[in-house]
Amino acid sequence: MMGVQAAAARLFYDFCLDDHVPADHQLRGIDRHLDLEVVRNALKPFYSNTGRPSVDPELMIRMLLVGYCMGIRSERRLCDEVHLNLAYRWFCRLGLDGKVPDHSTFSKNRHGRFRESNVLRHLFETVVARCLAEGLVSAEGFAVDASLIPADASKQHAVPSSDWKPEEITEEACRATREYLATLDDAAFGAATQVTPKFVSLSDPAAQWTAALKGPAFFAYSTNYLIDTDHGVIVDVEATRSIRQAEVGAAQTMLDRTEDRFGLKPGYLTADTAYGTAQNLAWLVKQKLIAPHIPVCDKSTRTDGTFSRSDFTFDAEAKRYTCPAGKHLVQFRRAYTKPRTGVTAEGTRLYFASKKDCGVCHLKARCCPNMVARKIPRDVDEDARDVARALATTPEFKVACRRRKKVEMLFAHLKRILRLGRLRLRGPCGAKDEFLLAATAQNLRRLARLRPAMPPMEAVAA
Repeated sequence: MMGVQAAAARLFYDFCLDDHVPADHQLRGIDRHLDLEVVRNALKPFYSNTGRPSVDPELMIRMLLVGYCMGIRSERRLCDEVHLNLAYRWFCRLGLDGKVPDHSTFSKNRHGRFRESNVLRHLFETVVARCLAEGLVSAEGFAVDASLIPADASKQHAVPSSDWKPEEITEEACRATREYLATLDDAAFGAATQVTPKFVSLSDPAAQWTAALKGPAFFAYSTNYLIDTDHGVIVDVEATRSIRQAEVGAAQTMLDRTEDRFGLKPGYLTADTAYGTAQNLAWLVKQKLIAPHIPVCDKSTRTDGTFSRSDFTFDAEAKRYTCPAGKHLVQFRRAYTKPRTGVTAEGTRLYFASKKDCGVCHLKARCCPNMVARKIPRDVDEDARDVARALATTPEFKVACRRRKKVEMLFAHLKRILRLGRLRLRGPCGAKDEFLLAATAQNLRRLARLRPAMPPMEAVAA
């Protein structure tokens, strides 16, 4: 006989929410490592001592973490999911009859208390401190990289940069536009470069028009990760414009901030060629005393068959180059009454061969066929590049390059699993909020996986 399910009419139910959340559920592992006391203390000065009680800020933070950990991009949908899902209710401490706040509460607090108190930065650093306490950060080596995240802006609502007039922006402009004006002197945004982009978005002017992915151009921000290469923990994150100067500057900012906040200073830093500029390598080698396992950004190699700069030998003591024919290239061939620095506006020193030597040299056709004499520019920080070149020949460099792939895996996880394929919030502050929450979620997921709860003693004994 076919059975028919009938709802039993019961007056009382014995229901425990904790019993219906699986012991191996990811949110249980995340909750074990989550401490929001620091967040509550950071927000306390921004609430009044009188008046009607507000929505618990810890509830909002927990709901946001659920959204970013589970790839729920819409806050409207997040409220629905928390209302229906028992595990989400358990994690948010709502119980069965707890009321889920309205989605507009998140926007109100994000643009107010959360940004004024920098609470999302406090939350991220609290999770990093937990990773340190659990032994997941060794500080033997760090890796840094940036990834482009499309902004919530389109070319249909953009104007050519020649038509963009920031001086005409009024106080009634949208929030993203006002944030753009506030970051014009920020090294990560407006002050990163004097080059103006081809287009400027009217809805999000700080977003960078870029074609860095070798496809159709789009508006984007860059999320910059500094990770420990031991377990792939994100030790710092920064939002910038999607240009190389801003990304390299963000790497220096993150290294300084990590050392100030946690006392962490890596033995080496590994990155791709974009970070191998002479200025950045000099900063790492001379100021931070960090070994740069970074390929040198060097454009001195010639492809026309003539001698490249590497074919000339530099004598640091004599301050001169020696060409393949054994002749010397020097900066000055006579003494000046007023000493000269010899440094050009581009930050290089120029070394010249003698016209007499080059004119009769049998290698002139392979050295400087179109010039009277050979000239070689040398960057003032070329010695730091030489250090990086020497490190590139060591076995440790190959190991560091393999470990650098962990940061690229984190970006893939960010876009495919956490679904941060496009920003939902606008403006520099919106990008910072999203990147901080996403990095926090990735660290919490890693903590839950690498440091799970210990099994009960009964299970161990069995």
